[in-house]
Amino acid sequence: MQEILLIEHSATLRHALKKSLVRHSYTVDIHDNFATGLKKLTEERERYEAIILGWPEENHTDTDEMLAILSEAPYDEIPLVILAHEADSAKIGWVSSRINSAFIMWDTFNDAVKTLPTLLTQQFIDEPCCDLETDLPIKILLVDDSPTSRVKFRKILDSCGYQTTTASSSSEALELATQQKFDIAIIDYFMPDENGDVLCKKLRNNPQTMGIRPAVLTSTYSEHVIQSSLSAGAVECMFKNESDALFKARVAAMSRAIRITSRIDQERTRLEGILSSVGDGVYGVNTTGIITFVNPATRHILGYDTDEDLIGYHPDLLFHKYESVNTYASTMDLHYLDQSIKEGKELQGIETIFTRTDGTPIQVELTIFPLRIDGKHEGAVVAFRDVSVRKLLEEELKWQANHDPLTKLLNRKYLEDQLELEVQRLKRSDEISALVYIDLDRFKYINDTIGHAAGDQLLIEISQQLLSRLRKSDLLGRLGGDEFGIVLRNVDQNDLFAVADNFREIFSSYDFIRDGRSYKIHASIGVALIDSETISHGEVLANADIACHIAKGQGRNSTHIYDPNHHEKSVMDLELGWSTRIQTALEKDNFQLYFQPIMPLAELDLDDLPEEGNLLEYLINNQSNYCSTYEVLLRLHNSHGEPISPNAFMPTAERFNMMPDIDQWVLSAAMKRMAALDPVYDNITFTINLSGQSLDPDIIVPLFTDGIKKYKLDPTRFLFEITETTAINDTYAANKLISELKKLGCRFALDDFGSGYCSFSHLKHLPVDYIKIDGMFVKDILNDSMDMAIVRSITNIAHTLGKKTVAEFVESADAIRLLKDCGVDYIQGFYIAKPAQVIHKNNLRKVKKLLG
Repeated sequence: MQEILLIEHSATLRHALKKSLVRHSYTVDIHDNFATGLKKLTEERERYEAIILGWPEENHTDTDEMLAILSEAPYDEIPLVILAHEADSAKIGWVSSRINSAFIMWDTFNDAVKTLPTLLTQQFIDEPCCDLETDLPIKILLVDDSPTSRVKFRKILDSCGYQTTTASSSSEALELATQQKFDIAIIDYFMPDENGDVLCKKLRNNPQTMGIRPAVLTSTYSEHVIQSSLSAGAVECMFKNESDALFKARVAAMSRAIRITSRIDQERTRLEGILSSVGDGVYGVNTTGIITFVNPATRHILGYDTDEDLIGYHPDLLFHKYESVNTYASTMDLHYLDQSIKEGKELQGIETIFTRTDGTPIQVELTIFPLRIDGKHEGAVVAFRDVSVRKLLEEELKWQANHDPLTKLLNRKYLEDQLELEVQRLKRSDEISALVYIDLDRFKYINDTIGHAAGDQLLIEISQQLLSRLRKSDLLGRLGGDEFGIVLRNVDQNDLFAVADNFREIFSSYDFIRDGRSYKIHASIGVALIDSETISHGEVLANADIACHIAKGQGRNSTHIYDPNHHEKSVMDLELGWSTRIQTALEKDNFQLYFQPIMPLAELDLDDLPEEGNLLEYLINNQSNYCSTYEVLLRLHNSHGEPISPNAFMPTAERFNMMPDIDQWVLSAAMKRMAALDPVYDNITFTINLSGQSLDPDIIVPLFTDGIKKYKLDPTRFLFEITETTAINDTYAANKLISELKKLGCRFALDDFGSGYCSFSHLKHLPVDYIKIDGMFVKDILNDSMDMAIVRSITNIAHTLGKKTVAEFVESADAIRLLKDCGVDYIQGFYIAKPAQVIHKNNLRKVKKLLG
């Protein structure tokens, strides 16, 4: 075991840190003062793998001597973690100047344990250096009024292969930036003519230089310097007293981001170029603007029968009738064609309106190429495409990205974005706004007693009731489940409770009618203020959520306004409470596995589907189908034995970095469960979800290989799922993990496809076998033709790439029939079967008979 030297004056802090270190298999030698710690270190240098020091609040001779020793050979190479209650420039500067060191606040002392493995491996990469064989060189503008600094840092940058230009003042740098192309600007903060943050703002606001990524370089560690630099547009703050290796690493990180962005842009441009030649209309004009040739697509798009109907005429007389479509096209596009013909300039991406022969206006996108024959300017070639459907689809996708498909209200993501904008707005204002957090009381009772359809209808009606009470400046959104959020802009704090309670009274005066019966609906409401002191939208959401929990605790059907003077402990208790429950569940195996079937569509008789759901049970009872694939889901039970939705505890798990432990628990438990299955289930496949925090193959792959050896399992019976967003956020790690597990015979699915920002082009580079179409496109497919078109498009492209599709949230027989028509391969949802702890309970005899 690796031994750590720990020196800290406080017994409480020593005990807490020792407990954390021992739990991670370290041996700890503890000292309560620097004198004895220093004596031990100098006498037994080889004994310790690393040192953890608690920075004293008052310096002593022993402290100075220890810090001096640690800065000299051979002690300067020992991994070191400094813990302190406050950060200041002296501490940060000392730690930054020493290699193999880390600075951590006592508030997050557990990070010390996470940091130690990195320090102990000593895998510090002297980042470079661009690959001059394959990468375009990065051009850097170095701005510093100190000749010494310019020489020093230019030498470092030149040694790494960067093309470096220097400037001694802000004005000189701005002039250079407007004359030459630079990728990065490294700017000294304190300069005679103006500070570096001012130059950052000028670079950001100038169209000629806004593509440059600025970074501030300073010798002063100051929160004001860092904050003003980042606010001005700097992407990085670097310190002159940092090690050269750290400086190189920071520049290399910025360079990688630039190259990645460049490659993405190049790939997007290449794909758009290929697509632009498929089915586009093309026609040519001479120097007077008269049409000289057309292609068949032009006639088809515009509705003309023959080429002669177009050739010899001016576009303005036939189909480019600006005056008839002035509500669509700006007067600017009147001159694009003439400008290109006269000046010989290429124009791209012009959006305008053409008119079909039947008078129908269509939105088109133009590209105009000057036509030169033997060097002589002869007119222009115009390529255009009908983008009417694309525009409608873009608007629909934009709407779907910002709205909840059930209630048609704003969704959580959009509401959070607007909430953050409101927080930023109020930092420059004396106004006060508020977030009203509404949680329906006993909504689960409605779902359980009269069904999910009734619950959905209730949410729709409640949404309309809430909308009726909004001002024009307010925003209403669905946060998820039975929770709603309202952003009230510019409110009077004295009237806030009455305004919020007015929303609660909506429920008191409202009766939900279903099948002739009346149900009383109530809600608990939490309110959080937003003012110039508010830090972020996350803080506002957390405060409103806490206030809502307190309102529920007061007997429900009540309104509570968050008071920061009384709720700080509540916040801590709430988060630590969940984290403790999760840790206990991991240690004591309190989590439960649930299983939901994924059924192949090809084997289904579409004329023999039950109307009331429970499809899998129906098929098994009729001995007509057997489902062999099940998604493994995680649940935690409450004190009454009822399953708690993962949405309740997963955010805490993600925030406290507990997802890797949860994923490993699920994988281990799933392998153990498969090994315990009756032999009749020997063709069952489990699909396992992996979070974005578990993409490290060095952890997952050994755990999986050990498990299949231990339980003698076939690895081909396991299929892993990662979400679209996870895969795109870290494509390299995702591909590496997928590659390692596929070597063992496992398969992979891309989950929630369509919910993030993935483009189809990424699918070519993700070696997944299945694409799970996000449920938001499936749930309302019977009523929304756009959803159906999206599902069909995803399926067609997936099949072209050799991948199969799975539709989630399947809730009716009619939806299955429509999904079959769209070409979907597999289905999953409550209509087939709800998640359960058992697989085919009480049907073992029939399954055996079915399998022969």
